[in-house]
Amino acid sequence: MTETSGALEDVATLSFEQARDELVRVVAELEQGAPTLEHSLALWERGEALAARCEEWLLGAKRRLEAARATVERGDGEAAR
Repeated sequence: MTETSGALEDVATLSFEQARDELVRVVAELEQGAPTLEHSLALWERGEALAARCEEWLLGAKRRLEAARATVERGDGEAAR
């Protein structure tokens, strides 16, 4: 496993908040200008992986909300009230 693939694999274990906070730091560092092209590319790749992780969490949350709404609309949620 390369350093880059290891760094990207650990993104899969991050919570939404952890991924979001790190993404904010990566973007800020990219905006300031990385010292080398190689470092900029590594930051970009990390940022892409973090953004994908955040989107994964958000899509999961959306699916859960839609399922909960569907349950309530069917009347299955009456006991929970």
